[in-house]
Amino acid sequence: MAVYTEVSDDALVTFLADYDIGDLVAFRGIAEGVENSNFSLKTTRGDFILTLYEKRVDPADLPWFLGLMEHLASHGITCPRPVAGRDGKALRRISGRHAAITTFLPGVWPRRVRPEHCGPVGAALASFHLAGAGYAPRRRNALGPEGWAPLLERSLPGAEGVHPGLGADLQAALDRILAAWPHGLPVGHIHADLFPDNVFFLDRKLSGLIDFYFAATDILAYDLAICLNAWCFEPDLSLNVTRARAMCRAYAAIRPLSAAERAALPVLCQGAAIRFALTRLYDWINTPAGALVTRKDPMEYVRRLRFHLAARNEHAYGL
Repeated sequence: MAVYTEVSDDALVTFLADYDIGDLVAFRGIAEGVENSNFSLKTTRGDFILTLYEKRVDPADLPWFLGLMEHLASHGITCPRPVAGRDGKALRRISGRHAAITTFLPGVWPRRVRPEHCGPVGAALASFHLAGAGYAPRRRNALGPEGWAPLLERSLPGAEGVHPGLGADLQAALDRILAAWPHGLPVGHIHADLFPDNVFFLDRKLSGLIDFYFAATDILAYDLAICLNAWCFEPDLSLNVTRARAMCRAYAAIRPLSAAERAALPVLCQGAAIRFALTRLYDWINTPAGALVTRKDPMEYVRRLRFHLAARNEHAYGL
């Protein structure tokens, strides 16, 4: 979450007139994240989130995202639910951007990840994968393997300024990963961005999943690999095997992993690490000056990538 596009008082009042959600009480920007402009919205009828979709999001994909969220919310997954206006439509425009209001989820994301967080996250991810199976529309993952080489190419001119030799290291790793990328594994709808700041806990229990705007149709176990990268490394970027084992076991208790999925876990984790290294690198180089946004260090994921490149099999992750 972030703020790239400001919303004036007049624009907000006009926008909210199309909804039946009460009168405006408070409105503020949310600085965390890197993708869309997000605002906390409080009215006399409750709390909501207003999201303005920025240029990286294809407007043609927005009905798919909102439809997936509605589907998941209707099938037992605690996630934001799109709020329709008086005309029945959830997707509208404000300040020159496509926008939508969603329900607000109570809870806070864990600033310090502990092993007791990882089991519930694994279980929630597996439940999401099962619930998503009933959502028929599909969406290609634009940030899947086919998108990594073009992203690296666009980032190479600035890579050397981030870290000496970074471009060459990423190119060598990418060639290796793409050559080994698995085929024939179970596919479904994935969250693709289930980082700690997209998972809320309340009273030590997982209370909801948010931010579905990277969701796509892809290898299900790749989504687990993304979570292993996001949740299971220590501040010194060593893997916490206790966390990884708890996450994988809780996931498999709900959606068992096949032998092929388990064997592919190292290369799936390599792919997840290079995907986020590349997008962080691109954003580090190209984030506009003055944007209310938190830039994230790409080298954190380069170091994760090095661990995965050295992993021989699934046992490296506690399986």
